[in-house]
Amino acid sequence: MAEANFKNRTLYHGDNLEYLRGMNSGTVHLIATDPPFNKNKDFHAEPDSLASGAKFSDRWKWDRDVHPDWEDAIQDDWPAVWQVIQAAKVASGEDMAAFLCWLGVRLMEMHRILRDDGSIYLHIDHTAHAWVKAMMDGIFGRKNFRNEIVWGYAGGGVPRNDFPRKHDTLLRYSKGDKVIFNVERKPYGAHNTTGQRATDHGGKRSLDYNPKGTPINDWWVDIKPLINWDSERMGYPTQKPLALYERIIKVSSNPGDIVLDPFCGCATTPIAAERLGRRWIGMDTWDQARQTVLRRLEYEGLAAPDSKMGGGTRVSNNDSKQLITFGDITYSTDPPVRTDDNEVAAPSLKLRIQRPVEPWEKMSHREIFNVLVKAQSTYGGVICGGCGRVLEKEFMELDHITPKSDRGANHILNRILLCRPCNGRKRDNLTLRGLMRENKRKGVDWMKDESLAKIAQDSATSRAEWVRDNFDTEECQRLIKGE
Repeated sequence: MAEANFKNRTLYHGDNLEYLRGMNSGTVHLIATDPPFNKNKDFHAEPDSLASGAKFSDRWKWDRDVHPDWEDAIQDDWPAVWQVIQAAKVASGEDMAAFLCWLGVRLMEMHRILRDDGSIYLHIDHTAHAWVKAMMDGIFGRKNFRNEIVWGYAGGGVPRNDFPRKHDTLLRYSKGDKVIFNVERKPYGAHNTTGQRATDHGGKRSLDYNPKGTPINDWWVDIKPLINWDSERMGYPTQKPLALYERIIKVSSNPGDIVLDPFCGCATTPIAAERLGRRWIGMDTWDQARQTVLRRLEYEGLAAPDSKMGGGTRVSNNDSKQLITFGDITYSTDPPVRTDDNEVAAPSLKLRIQRPVEPWEKMSHREIFNVLVKAQSTYGGVICGGCGRVLEKEFMELDHITPKSDRGANHILNRILLCRPCNGRKRDNLTLRGLMRENKRKGVDWMKDESLAKIAQDSATSRAEWVRDNFDTEECQRLIKGE
């Protein structure tokens, strides 16, 4: 596993994508987070509360909130996720697609920084649950989906024409096959989990009896939501109870492990982690996040201002743990600097000298598509570079000549337009030449015209080289824009 390039008890202030990208791969044991839900509303903290002034907008627009680079990265590296986003755009609207794209690029980084035995719990409600679940299947893998935990609660109003919506969902995924998991048990009630009384069978204990109780299920109704007069309530919008995140941390991490919350809000996850002897990292855009962390640590008897320590004892009133000072909390607006294989060649400890990226190598997915449509065009449409079919450009998709899995580059010199059937067959495990061999092996139904396919390939390569050599000219810029 890579070595952590960040300090314990660090709170990063700003957009979490920047900080996630700066963290070394495979360094975090557990991610427990409560991101926006795409509720299409603005949230404000209660006036005169400790969180007064906190607010965030849970509204999303494609043109405002989605960076073109995200589109390219998802289409190139996570095609299954891109298909979920496109389906959401059709079924639920562009705003939902924008939210998924915004959340998706962050989940991809979270997947990268998890250890092989790590887990993520993502808190969500009905608004975007189905789409987020499908997207996480694409990122973490369907086989690594572990649980859909239902957190049920009471309270609030009752609609006249619907069942009351009284639950949230926690989507639990692992990074791989092996995962940290500490079974939590509850006392037996009148019946055990098999439906038999614990003392059936002639007065003897059931075979599955455990003196510690029965394992908790994937529906949690024993943890109550916060109400206005709860002592831990900060007045922060969407605040969740400590008991909920303490359960997650106990089950899916061990003392000393690293727990991350990229949307830490009023610091419920960091506080729960500190109480349980875990290391933690928090991220949030709220200006008062640091002050809230310090206040809550002090309120919980876990920390005190440096000035109050006075060289005396450092023992808290919380389970006799050592008391920390406010100075032990690192606050940063700068992302960590990668020291894993992405930035440093570890064996020789020499910095890897990265080749400067040329402007033509930064072309977007859409710009490359515009160029290759012109290059592969013929009378009646665009030639598929895999089978030689001539179709309208709407049926063409951009793919790599050498796949990403073989270290193929994303720039235009390694791109070709394929029809949808060829693109689906090629995926990320065949080169373009391998695709053509496969098409010929399948017979005439697949390889429509090999000579046309080769013409399309030669034309695409020739035009890509021309773009590389003439990128700054007005003629090239018009071509790139599709004019």
